[in-house]
Amino acid sequence: MTVAEMAKELSLKPLVAADETREVTGGYAGDLLSWVMGRAQSGDAWVTIMSNANIVAVATLADPSAVILSEGVLPEENVLKLAETKGVNIYMSEEDTFSVCGKLAKLL
Repeated sequence: MTVAEMAKELSLKPLVAADETREVTGGYAGDLLSWVMGRAQSGDAWVTIMSNANIVAVATLADPSAVILSEGVLPEENVLKLAETKGVNIYMSEEDTFSVCGKLAKLL
């Protein structure tokens, strides 16, 4: 499924839709950035509550298809601008991390 299809199915709000045609091949949930760097796979949809600029750095290294900020978390504008320049998809959900992950797992 593409990022756009996932976003529609999960009712995600696009914050940065850099490449909605990317394929979502898995999922990963985590907030410890060093842990995510070493364990998330390219193509995963990464669910987190972290919202600082480091999520963009981790996303460029781990190459998830999208970052999903759960629990209504919104990053600062500078984070969104950085994500745009790096081509990182960022979406937001009002739902808690557990709910987002459960719904994502059913889609995959």
